[in-house]
Amino acid sequence: MTSIEAHIVYALAWLSFGLGHSVLAGAPARHRLAPALGPYYRIAYNGFAGVHLAAIWLAGHWLLAGAAPFALPEAARTGLYGVSILGLVILLLAARGYDLGRFIGTTQIRNRRRGTTEPEDEPLHTGGFHAWVRHPLYAGVYLMLWGNAQDPFGLATAIWASAYLAVGTMFEERRLLKLYGEAYRSYRARVPAIIPWRGKAV
Repeated sequence: MTSIEAHIVYALAWLSFGLGHSVLAGAPARHRLAPALGPYYRIAYNGFAGVHLAAIWLAGHWLLAGAAPFALPEAARTGLYGVSILGLVILLLAARGYDLGRFIGTTQIRNRRRGTTEPEDEPLHTGGFHAWVRHPLYAGVYLMLWGNAQDPFGLATAIWASAYLAVGTMFEERRLLKLYGEAYRSYRARVPAIIPWRGKAV
């Protein structure tokens, strides 16, 4: 397989993730699968996404293995590692602002066992990192991706994963507008999506 063919196959693998993730996150799939899976729907959804991502990463690593790293100055390489670490720090700190049990799906299972119910979605977050950008988790992932774009595999991963995140953000924005209505519309007018160019929103 030529290098171009390997890159095309890797791009198609990312496309498969984008399509699969979008289909499973859509209302029709939820209506069909949620009754069968019950409180396990969320954790099954996340589990499938995790396995799919791992398979894509392994396939890309195999397809693009052996390519030499880019000839970057040591200072540039160190700077990119710093960008990647910064992204990881932002990702971890921003994740603390969410109900991770509800996000992963363990809270839904626990509530079913207790006979209690909670809303599937969390209240609108506007504090912490959300006062700077609307999607701090995505911002952290972008930094990690491009900080690791130091060889053909890292660059291809950054390009296709960023394309997925860009499209996914548009769908997420529609969902949030539908979910939170005018509150999100007002928040969106004050706070940028990914780059905190306006500073902290008051």
